[in-house]
Formats: sequence, C-alpha cells, structure tokens
Amino acid sequence: MQADALKGRTAVITGSTSGIGLGIAHSMAAAGANIVLNGLGSATENKAVVAEVAEHGTKVVFGEANMTKPDEIVAMIADMEAQFGGIDIVVNNAGIQHVAPIEDFPPEKWDAIIAINLTSSFHTVRAAVPGMKQRKWGRIINICSAHSLRASAHKAAYVAAKHGLAGLTKVIALELAKDGVTCNAISPGFVWTPLVEKQLPDIAKAEGISIEDAKAQVLKRQPSGEFATVDQIGALATFLASEPAAAITGSNYSIDGGWTAQ
Repeated sequence: MQADALKGRTAVITGSTSGIGLGIAHSMAAAGANIVLNGLGSATENKAVVAEVAEHGTKVVFGEANMTKPDEIVAMIADMEAQFGGIDIVVNNAGIQHVAPIEDFPPEKWDAIIAINLTSSFHTVRAAVPGMKQRKWGRIINICSAHSLRASAHKAAYVAAKHGLAGLTKVIALELAKDGVTCNAISPGFVWTPLVEKQLPDIAKAEGISIEDAKAQVLKRQPSGEFATVDQIGALATFLASEPAAAITGSNYSIDGGWTAQ
C-alpha cells in the first residue's frame, strides 16, 4: 500500500487502543490517514497510544465515547466531524466476549455483548453516513469474526452479534451503493494479540500442558496452524479504505488460516 494511499482522509476506529484495532490504526496512519482512537483504557494509557500512533506523522486524537451509550457515540462522531471537516472512514472494531452454556448465560452479559459488538456499529454508521453521502465518499469496515460464518458452543451472544454484523454489512452496502460509500466486513480467526499471548500460560496451566501445546490447541481449527497477525488485518482494512477498492462492497473477507473453508 502506498504511503499516501489515505492521505487527507480521517478514520474513526472503535476499540482501537490495543490488539486488532490498534493494528488497523497504525496501518491507516502509515498510509496517511488522520486517526480517531477509541477505547476503555485509562487517561494515561490512552494518551500513550495516541502518541504512539501519531509517530506516523498524521493527526491522532482520542474519541471519548462509551460504545454502550448511543448518545456518546453520536456526540463523538459530531465532534470529530467538526474537528476534521468530515469522517471518511469508520472501522467498527469494539467488542467483548463471554463464554457459557446457553442455560447459564447471564442476561446482562448477553445485553452487553450485543450492545458493544453489534448495536454500537449501527449507531456509529448511522451518525457518520449523512456526511459521507453528502461528500459522495466513504468507507465502512466492520470487524466481524470467523464466528460471523461459523458457530461455536457456549458463545451464543458473540456468534449472534457477529452474524448480525455480517448481515448489517450487506444492508449498508446495498443502501449506499450509489453514494460512493462502501461497506465491507473482515472476519479474523485466531489472531496473535497481547491478550492471546497472556492467555496461553493460563490455558497451559489449566490443562497441564506446555505453552506450545496450548497454542496448538487454540489453533486446531485453523488449517494453517498459524495465528493471523494484526498487521495482516490492518493491511486489508487499509486496502478496503483505499481508492482501488471502490468497487468492493458488501463482501466479508476471512483471515482465518482456512478455518471457514472447511
């Protein structure tokens, strides 16, 4: 991707202070985009991440919005449009997880997962689309999951939310197809993030196995036997936000080492 592929564009990336979202922020900033970060870290942590991404030489700010609160989402989009003169790219990445059998699944966990993993994307897109339509240019990228295409036991809310987000992606793509605005999904499988790295020793201890065996256990669904990386996901998101991807809309791209090809 050219260093100036997104020059002059502004991207709002939710859930972007770590992991996949931060990887996307780095990739888009390296391609010239101004970045609006968003997440739940402390003020000190958020300030440090802003400075880290700003090393690419573009303007980087932090968007203050709790993604469970629609009014805060709408206010963040309005504030950033005022600061930057418009929002060109929205990446819906915020997400949480909880695992439990359906009969034991806490209703409050269901509500929280649906709110953050699905409903927040609706509110973010709804707020950003009028400006995109007015300027006849926009890119919406929804970070789904292999679980937007496959199910796993004990993940009722997460699977429901990701299937819903994949469907929402198609609807948005159809509605905006003549407005210069595209909407696509990226569906990662298992991705090497700091969170996964921290979880492996716990899995190994609980199962009485080595960390390498724990890694193999986590990756058993991915025929490649390898984790995807945040850089790979960032590169795809940056391409989908670029001009050469103008004819790509309504698609769901798997980055899962072959998981959903089975």
